[in-house]
Amino acid sequence: MRILGIDPGLKATGYGVIEVNGTIQSVRLLETGTIEPSARASLPEKLSTIYKNLDAIVAEHSPEVMILEKLYAHYKHPTTACILGHARGVICLVCGHRKIRLVEQSVKRIRKALVGNGSATKEQTKAVVAHILKIKAEKLTLDASDALALALGHAHLERY
Repeated sequence: MRILGIDPGLKATGYGVIEVNGTIQSVRLLETGTIEPSARASLPEKLSTIYKNLDAIVAEHSPEVMILEKLYAHYKHPTTACILGHARGVICLVCGHRKIRLVEQSVKRIRKALVGNGSATKEQTKAVVAHILKIKAEKLTLDASDALALALGHAHLERY
């Protein structure tokens, strides 16, 4: 099964495509990276960049499921959730357009599944992701490792 994990953001949207055959130990990394719209671009231009790049990734790898980080809004920063909602909407649009199943997972649940601690740091999670995929942690951005963590955690939780 091919799984695409997405860590949404307007500055950087992390993504990671994995293929799982049977168990989490048989996982294979197909592609990972970040989509980074220009900081000077308008909101519609940023959303268009995210859409076009993500659609191309989906077209190339044909994932069966896309795992999206569940929206968490801190009461002190309500604007962040609204801004993030734009990127999430575009991601959902790609799923609808390409007829891909969309699953939302909470960060705490994913970190608990992968690291054994729902409150693990981004760096701890990155180290575990790199270990599972047998790659150097330095090669991963935090956004890409978060996206891969979503894909790997979902695979673990679903026991593919």
